[in-house]
Formats: sequence, structure tokens, C-alpha cells
Amino acid sequence: MSDHHPTSPEKALDLVTIGRASVDLYGQQIGSRLEDIASFAKSVGGCPANISVGTARLGLKSALLTRVGKEQMGRFILEQLAREGVETRGITVDPERLTALAILSVENEHSFPLLFYRDNCADNALDEGDVDPAFIASARAVLVTGTHFSKANTDRAQRKAMRLARENGARIILDIDYRPNLWGLAGHDAGDNRYIASERVSAHLRTVLAECDLIVGTEEEVLIASGEADLLAALKTIRALSAATIVLKRGPMGCIVYDGPISDDLEDGIVGKGFPIEVYNVLGAGDAFMSGFLRGWLKGEPHATSATWANACGAFAVSRLLCAPEIPTWTELQYFLTHGSPEKALRKDAAINHVHWATTRRRQIPELMALAIDHRSQLEELAGGDPAVLARIPAFKALAVKAATRIAAGRPGFGMLIDDKYGREALYVAGGEKDFWIGKPIELPGSRPLQFEFSQDLGSRLIDWPVDHCIKVLSFFHPDDPADLKATQIAKLRSAYEAARKVGREILIEIIAGKHGPLDDATISRALTELYDAGLKPDWWKLEPQASRKAWDAIDAVILARDPFCRGVVLLGLEAPYEALKDGFAAARTSKTVRGFAVGRTIFADAAKAWLAGEIGDEAAVADMAQRFGALVELWQSLGDAKAA
Repeated sequence: MSDHHPTSPEKALDLVTIGRASVDLYGQQIGSRLEDIASFAKSVGGCPANISVGTARLGLKSALLTRVGKEQMGRFILEQLAREGVETRGITVDPERLTALAILSVENEHSFPLLFYRDNCADNALDEGDVDPAFIASARAVLVTGTHFSKANTDRAQRKAMRLARENGARIILDIDYRPNLWGLAGHDAGDNRYIASERVSAHLRTVLAECDLIVGTEEEVLIASGEADLLAALKTIRALSAATIVLKRGPMGCIVYDGPISDDLEDGIVGKGFPIEVYNVLGAGDAFMSGFLRGWLKGEPHATSATWANACGAFAVSRLLCAPEIPTWTELQYFLTHGSPEKALRKDAAINHVHWATTRRRQIPELMALAIDHRSQLEELAGGDPAVLARIPAFKALAVKAATRIAAGRPGFGMLIDDKYGREALYVAGGEKDFWIGKPIELPGSRPLQFEFSQDLGSRLIDWPVDHCIKVLSFFHPDDPADLKATQIAKLRSAYEAARKVGREILIEIIAGKHGPLDDATISRALTELYDAGLKPDWWKLEPQASRKAWDAIDAVILARDPFCRGVVLLGLEAPYEALKDGFAAARTSKTVRGFAVGRTIFADAAKAWLAGEIGDEAAVADMAQRFGALVELWQSLGDAKAA
């Protein structure tokens, strides 16, 4: 048999995966019994769902065929798959059943207690009516999974998809995916049991093999698919029933690909390069492995290349906690294959972690125009210490949100900076806006050296934040500051950056240098260089307007060289009048890294003064702020149009 496969005619999809789709809840306390877990991390789960995500991350056009419940967990799966680029039109929303759950803990490197909540769940109700012939015909390959042959209705659905795939010239992939307790062979508390021999299961799976072009499984899964007790005999039995390429997964030993007759030497196959790493959690490794192999196999790569990619993807998965979220992106995989890692535990490799983080962000934000109303001390000064006026600040901030959303009008690329101290009501108002960016400050206003507001313990504070809120931290930092001051400032910024990465939140670092020293064409680029040297790679920078193109060229050079994954720079306003901002915006539009602005007092200062004094009402305040914010938006966009022309 050939090591290469002819490319299929161009189709809309490379792959449709069929079967389980659940929400995984993984215990965050490592080394604990499931009984003792106190908090869980949530992600998409289920073998075919994970593979649809993994292959999409690796550049394939992937889709999932399954069912989810008509409830919050089902919508989470649909929304997360859409964020990952997975086609979701093959997913049926079932109003009668709940979405499946899987709950797990990591006791140690060998024990992973796992509970499946699947009784009468949505994905288990998949039937032939859910399999649309046109949908299957749009794919170059269909992946079926062993577990979904365990029930009559899901068995019929998968076999229909296989028949349609064959009729349309698509290839058929079997992930043996054996879970004994999902075949009724073990108790509820044996979800992590990977092998119980069963002639009933083996006889059933053997009827599937002849139709497959690719069969993938662990040593135990190859045994169950064949019904044999010996591995070599199992491979020969599968070969007697099927001409498929067989991939034997061997855990830390990598894999062997058998394409052709099975010899008497188990090692007589195609072996990909292995990657010795520390095992953290084996669950999900097979799905990452399959994703890597399919990226090669469906693109016509040699089996050795596909196997190497598969082994590398599996290495990522076992070194991290979750399943689908941990599968590498194509960029990340190529980085690893090119540079390797000094770490046996890949989750400890800062460079790889940054690539993973930056290439799996929840959404793209190519432009950001934000109204900043995270000011605390400035509004307190306006209140003049009057408790009644101070008590009105939260309501004013809610009005600012209405002004910003009036201009945004549901369009992407808009947002706000809002604080926790006075902005809780405003945050609730903003929370209902789709695709509306929210940044929240953590610094103590005016502090130099930097201190955090409320508490220096960021971890306990940030864990409560919504996942899409961005941490904003302002530092008055000048490259000519005394060395001890800079060291203190950098240490504090590092603690904020590390906390952000630990809790999975984006971070914006705002640098203001001009208040404590002169600004020339090299000031900010020098400051950013020092911060990058300290290991800081924020998602966003917020910087003062620069006077010249030369200054922006220097800033661009630093950012693009040190972190090409940076989302970019947003401009701050410093209460500058419109005409001054106009000049600053024009200079910034020459930059390759400036993506927008986050301006505050220029927009809200007059309205705040009049409204807090009782001189204008709510609508007048909203209208005034909307007019000023809208003028800046129009200015920014017109300068961009002029640049493009």
C-alpha cells in the first residue's frame, strides 16, 4: 500500500467527527481524590468533539455531528466550537435532554477518577435522522468512534454516515475509543477503566472494520476491536478484516503505523519521532494524538511525518491538565518541532505557553475603540468629599456605558475601561453587550512605585472576574528612573502578568512616562525593551501619544521583534483636548502596532462635572459623552481610511 493518499476533490470540509460531546469539569486541585475536589475547570469534552477542535486548531476544516441540550451547557459547546473554527451546522439541539457531563480529578500520574453523566443525555440520542446526506457529502473524511456503536440508535447513525461517506468518495476513520463502562461493562465509578475483555463488544466492532480506511487505537483498544488476547494476533486479525492503515498508540513509546501486511515483528512498522515528557494527565492525549495524525494523513504527508506530529500533539496533552483546550495550534506545533523545549513538563515552558495562549485567544480584536471610565481619584476630587455626590458616581459610570454602547451600536471593536470600586453597576450594564470589550484596573490610583488596589493578593481577586474581562495595570515608568525604583515597578508588573496567565485572563499594561521625565523618540521603546527583557508579554500596551513617526517606528520595532503575537497598542488621552488628540491620532496611524484608543476625561469630564453638580440630567449627560466619543471614533476611522487610500 502507498504511504501517500491521492487528494480528494475540493470539498467544503476536510473532516466530520461523529459522537460524544460533553462538558468536561476537571478538578483543579492536583493530587486530590475526586471526593475532595473544591473547584473545577470547564471545557468542551468527548473524543470526537476534542478531535474537531484539535484538527481545526491544526488548520483543517472540521465539523462535529452530535447533539447537545437546549440549555446553558449545550450553548457553551456550540459557542466554544464556533470560537475554535469548528463548523457546527451538524449539531442538533435537543430540547428534551441535557448535555452530557464528564467529571474528573488527577489523583496522581496513574489514577484519574472519572464520572460520566450520560444517562439519557443529548449526544447519546443521536439517530439516523440527524445525519444529513448533503452534510456528509461536503466532507473529505468522516470519523466514527467506538463508543457510539454501543447503542442501537447511535450505531445506526454512524453506519448511515459511513455509507454516505463511501458513496461520496470520502474516507472513513475509526477511533476505537473504548470505554468499558459506556458499554455497560463496569460501574459508574470505573470511568477511568480502559480495558475489560468482552466478546460481545469485539464481535460488534469487528463488523465495522472492513469499511474503514484508517483505524487508530491503543494496545488495549486493538485487542477489543479484534477479540484477541495477544497484540500481534490482534493486528493480524484486524488486517484480515480490513485493508485500513492501522495506527497503534503506545503511550510514551509513541506509535507504530502499519500500512500493508502485518509481519511477525511487532516493531516492523513506520515509527514517528517520539518526545519524552512528564505525564501530568493522560486523558485527552489520544484525541490530541489523533488530531496531529489527521493533520498529516488528510494532507497527504508521509506516515512518518503524520506520526511525528501525532506524538508531539499527544506530548502537549499529557503535560497539561485539560483536553481540548490543551491541544496545540499549528503555529505552536511548528514552534515546538523547530525549537524543542528544555522542559520535560511542557506546561512549564514559558515560550511555548505564550504561543499557546496567544494563538488560542477567545476572539480576534483587530481594532479597539474604548471609552475609559475607570477613573477613581479624579471623580472623587469632583465630588469634593461630599458623601451624597460620591454615592452618585456609580450611576454616572452606568450612563457612560450607555453613551459608549450608543456609538458602538452592536458593532465589534468597541469597549470600555471600568473599575471595580465605583463601576459594578456599569459592569452589569456593559455585560449584556455582545462582543463588547471590558478592561478593569488593578492599580492603586497614582501609586509610584506601583501598588495594587484593595489587596496585594491578586490571585484571590482575579479568580472571580469574568473570563473575557481584561486586566489593566498602569505603571508610571520611565527608563531613566532610578534602578531600584524600576526593579520594584517591574517586580509588581511581573506579579500582575503571572497572575493573569495563571487565571487565564488577558492583561493590558499601561505605561505613562511623560509625567516623570522627558519624552523623546526613544523613551517608550527603551521602556518597552526593559519590560520585555523582564519577561513581560502583555496582550495589549496602552501608551501615550507620540510626537513623531520616528518614535512609533521605534516602538513598532520593539513589539514586532519581541512579541509578534501582541494584540497591539491603544492610545491613552491624558485629558488632552480634541485638537491635541487629533495630532496624536494622526501620528499613531503611521504605526504598525497601534490598534485604537482608550480615552476617558476628554470624553466624560465636562458631563461628569455638570451631572454630579445636578446641572444636567441623565439624557443630556449620555448625549454629551456619546457625541464626544463618536467624534473620536469618526476621527480615528477617517485617519485609517486616509492611510488605506
